[in-house]
Amino acid sequence: MTAKVSYESVEVGTELPARSFPVTRATLVQYAGASGDFNPIHWNEKFAREVGLPDVIAHGMFTMAEAIRVVTDWAGDPGAVVEYGVRFTRPVVVPNDDKGALVEVSGKVAALLGDNRVRVDLTAVSDGQKVLGMSRAVVRLA
Repeated sequence: MTAKVSYESVEVGTELPARSFPVTRATLVQYAGASGDFNPIHWNEKFAREVGLPDVIAHGMFTMAEAIRVVTDWAGDPGAVVEYGVRFTRPVVVPNDDKGALVEVSGKVAALLGDNRVRVDLTAVSDGQKVLGMSRAVVRLA
């Protein structure tokens, strides 16, 4: 499988379709089971507060994985991502209610790198706060 977006069809500033990802306590339990990360800051309010957090927080790697979905959905092939990195700037706080949290992700082509590769810069925000910094992916397009 290869990317469905052609290198010739993009330019610096091309915006990717933004997405919003809901995160509930149930989502965190599912991710903990899949990842094996059962750190109590991701499910135990009392423990999270005892270590100085405002409440239970989402796994950083979960947040990172949700953000890259904007790129993989746009490119049409997860294998088109050849590099990806972020800095975790703020945790995604997940209240124990029916709403949980929302992670809103947008992206745009920041550089044309040649060899059909582009750099996409992502912005991930939750509760009005940027939760990922330096979130960048290199993607090989068709």
